[in-house]
Amino acid sequence: MRQPNRHSRLTSFPSNPQRLPRLNSHPLRTSVIGSYPFPGWLELASQQLDRFGPDDLSELQDDAVVTALHDQLAAGLDVVTDGEQTRLDFNLSFYGYIQGIDLESSPPRRFGPPAHDQRGKHAVTGPLTAPRGLGAVEEFKRLQRLTAHLPTTPTLKASVPGPYTLSGRLLPNPALGYPDRWALTEALLPLVRQELTDLVAAGCTEISVDEPSMSCYAYREDTRRFVDIFNRTVETVTGRTRVCTHLCFGNYKARAVGPRLIAPMFPAFLDFHCDEMHVEMASREFAELELITPIARRTDVAVGIVDVKSYYIETPEDIARRVKRCLDFAPANRLVFAPDCGLSQTARWAAKRKLTNMVAGVRLVRDQIGA
Repeated sequence: MRQPNRHSRLTSFPSNPQRLPRLNSHPLRTSVIGSYPFPGWLELASQQLDRFGPDDLSELQDDAVVTALHDQLAAGLDVVTDGEQTRLDFNLSFYGYIQGIDLESSPPRRFGPPAHDQRGKHAVTGPLTAPRGLGAVEEFKRLQRLTAHLPTTPTLKASVPGPYTLSGRLLPNPALGYPDRWALTEALLPLVRQELTDLVAAGCTEISVDEPSMSCYAYREDTRRFVDIFNRTVETVTGRTRVCTHLCFGNYKARAVGPRLIAPMFPAFLDFHCDEMHVEMASREFAELELITPIARRTDVAVGIVDVKSYYIETPEDIARRVKRCLDFAPANRLVFAPDCGLSQTARWAAKRKLTNMVAGVRLVRDQIGA
């Protein structure tokens, strides 16, 4: 396999002249996707929320975010999130803000090995609207408040599921004009787009619009249609904030839901209007790593360098070797490193060690190449 020219690992490959994404001012940047494990006490408290008053719940939420921040800051990450500590679930928490959804659902399978088919789908009972927004702005403002005292504030990132992913656990309702998942996606798109606009107005300089369902089903669906949906979702914030997207193959209970191949997404996904595209690599033993080269020609590429589905704790030396492999295919000022996915399905003790070693390993290479 022919490898790209390695004459300068700090010089970006030629960009596509049709669209110049924001350049990464921090070569070999370290980041996270969004979610972080709940502390044990939060798991316990969430099972008996009726015992708390509103002030107690507010304190609980602040304390949980402070805990997630502590672990990320201690690891030394360049980009941090609130760990999604106030979200019950990646999708369900957003459904709670949307009118027209009946959240009473029963999973089709209750026993046996845990997997996606143990998660129920929810009936659409009326027009989908979000008069209060989707809650991400409130989360981001909390994150701003809880980091305001820091002498040096890292980049604060907000994560919001894109409309196609958000539609995944809703049941179509032809009688209401939602005959299929595409129609549900179109109804959710303006709600997500407004949330992104409001996040930018609140001062958010980095937003991850997560569309893992697109990567899961790229092998069988119209990828150009996915591109159109993504670009219309982010059109009001493109150029006003750093737009990231997260492409993986599913992580509920560490289970994937589609063929774990990146190739079906490309070349179509190269036309996503984003500044950073994240791809799952570590859990796939860096198969198709050469495909980060065309991504890096268009935008920054975030490589999933830590396997969130494994309890093997990558050492700093493991990470450094993986970073060097990535440098064979993309320049340093186009590379970002993060776990394969959010860490919510990983035990906190392992998440802490993985993040710490990830940052340490990246720093080893930064020092070696003078980045």
